[in-house]
Amino acid sequence: MKEITKSTRIGWIGTGVMGASMCDRIVSAGYQNVSIYTRTKSKATALIEKGCRWCSTPSEVTQNSDILFTIVGYPEDVEAVYFGKDGIFEGIQDHTLLIDMTTTRPSLAKKIYDAAVRKNASSIDAPVSGGDVGARNGGLSIMTGGLEDDITYAMPLLSIMGKNIVYQGVAGSGQHTKMCNQIAIAGTMIGVCESLLYAHKSGLDATTVLQSIGGGAAACWTLDNLAPRIIDRNFDPGFYVEHFVKDMEIALDACREMNISLPGLALVHQLYRAVMAQGHGRKGTQALSLALEGMSGM
Repeated sequence: MKEITKSTRIGWIGTGVMGASMCDRIVSAGYQNVSIYTRTKSKATALIEKGCRWCSTPSEVTQNSDILFTIVGYPEDVEAVYFGKDGIFEGIQDHTLLIDMTTTRPSLAKKIYDAAVRKNASSIDAPVSGGDVGARNGGLSIMTGGLEDDITYAMPLLSIMGKNIVYQGVAGSGQHTKMCNQIAIAGTMIGVCESLLYAHKSGLDATTVLQSIGGGAAACWTLDNLAPRIIDRNFDPGFYVEHFVKDMEIALDACREMNISLPGLALVHQLYRAVMAQGHGRKGTQALSLALEGMSGM
């Protein structure tokens, strides 16, 4: 692969809550040859105004890319973008590096890798954690799987988006690591929401409570970033409830394949299904507090 320069042809597919900010960081870093595609063109308006080239299909993006990033919604979206009509593998060229940053099935990451190798190309699975805040400030944690040489090659671009970039192993390893991340978050979210509910019911000032517990053994990203939003009744998405439910279902499917039981994950998954049933699927994950408040008659 050629050395990455500011004129390297970069493709980007998916400009949602996180993808738009991540791509914007690439453009703002001075990369001048960026082609983009997203299902809803209006979501890419700001990037087009910054000079990104709009493409009408994933295949067209691929034809104009040496390195192609994807971050879309669901595994079926990944399947369509890569393997569907006018998809990435219809336009791929020799030595293109594909980097899927969607959280998806580890088996799908392996399928993409194998298909890329057959096309004399390569792929990395590189799901991220850090939400909208991390996407905007370049502070994402990026979990990578594939060939280590490919990750080293892509590091100039990955480091624009993330501060913690760790190689986990063969194709699919990044996705397995993201499942570990989501399992930990699931348990943390219910703890934070229950803590704030307890604080409210006991007559405490929740903001003052955070000043104490946020600096002790309970300190965590969720307390720092999402607990204040819950207190302010701000349920705007940094990461959609419906996407978190999707991630937990991927993890639970993998648990069944590995014959392991994670009852905490199963419980939080059911609570988030209740959040969706209440019509909050497009709110942020902190909306779990709404379901717990409802159970407590608030």
